[in-house]
Amino acid sequence: MNSSCLENEGRAVRQPGQAVIEELLSAADIAVNGSRPFDIQVKHPQFYRRVLQQGSLGLGESYMDGWWECERLDIFFQRTLRAGLEHRLPRRWRDILYVLAARVVNYQSLRRARRVGEHHYDLGNDLFAAMLDPYMQYSCGYWKDADTLEAAQEAKLKLICDKLALQPGMHLLDVGCGWGGLAEYAARHYGVRVTGITISEQQQRLARERCAGLDVEILLQDYRHLQLRADRIASVGMFEHVGPRNYRAYFETIARNLKPDGLFLLHTIGAKVTDMWVDPWIEKYIFPNGCLPSAIHIAEACSAYWLMEDWHNFGADYDLTLMAWLQRFQQAWPQLSAHYSPRFYRMFCYYLNVCAGAFRARDIQLWQVLFSRQGIEGGLRVAR
Repeated sequence: MNSSCLENEGRAVRQPGQAVIEELLSAADIAVNGSRPFDIQVKHPQFYRRVLQQGSLGLGESYMDGWWECERLDIFFQRTLRAGLEHRLPRRWRDILYVLAARVVNYQSLRRARRVGEHHYDLGNDLFAAMLDPYMQYSCGYWKDADTLEAAQEAKLKLICDKLALQPGMHLLDVGCGWGGLAEYAARHYGVRVTGITISEQQQRLARERCAGLDVEILLQDYRHLQLRADRIASVGMFEHVGPRNYRAYFETIARNLKPDGLFLLHTIGAKVTDMWVDPWIEKYIFPNGCLPSAIHIAEACSAYWLMEDWHNFGADYDLTLMAWLQRFQQAWPQLSAHYSPRFYRMFCYYLNVCAGAFRARDIQLWQVLFSRQGIEGGLRVAR
């Protein structure tokens, strides 16, 4: 079936739900089977019913199944989010129950913690090495003075180290160290000793190779098991996996592992609103048990342990970062396709595009928050 309408005695037969979907999309100036890059091309007659019944999950899965196409998915999602269409799609009972259960069930417990590592970060180092920059930074680059992904990610690493005021001989704890890019950069350029922790075995293996010969230790460990006293702590792109029920314990754990005169930098994606809603497609296919914190979440959870010295939002830079990842992923696909399926390709392109569109629409943010334990006398002049 390759048409959204069936022919019946020379007349196009509209499909159930088609009028509703067309009306919704018209609010974002998006047409069905239109000619603009952000218009969608419907290939299966059940597309409309599936989206109306399953919401975001149905939209994403139907794209993975080839039921619809869009030349510029990033613009499509930018427009739909700007128009608030996500609030007009149905939310299934299962998704509503998930949110309600999140208030009493700890989806990010120790028992569940490694699920995201196994499901996403262990997909394959070949995939991430092809898509990311040489430091393999799987978080937002800093594009203030950069015009390439490599320059933006190195600028981000320098920004973190400068905000932390790293000095030779200091001990830096990297909570959620990924493939060791920050650990390598800080040890090599700032002369610090680094302890990095990750819950992904593949990340640990590559990070150890990357940091060989440097004063760096990479541990396969949950943050809740930390027992040390660092001069500085950075946590880049892992707070999204902590979960609201663990935020207070997380900040307490970080405080316990930092010297009284130390600094802590939190680099995290942030939500505009304070709730426990998780996109069901992202939850199923990309980041299981994830949840984006709001500013209120962070402020309430940290207040007993920390003083905020600086709050920096450069979420618009994530759009540039994601589009660079998408370009590199697509360019590398001929080599990657031997290990990943065509459906995986559509899933991963969809994921990168929907996220780019969300950051471009300013629907989600990227924050770097700098904390001290007791307040720095005279204040800080924080790097930008």
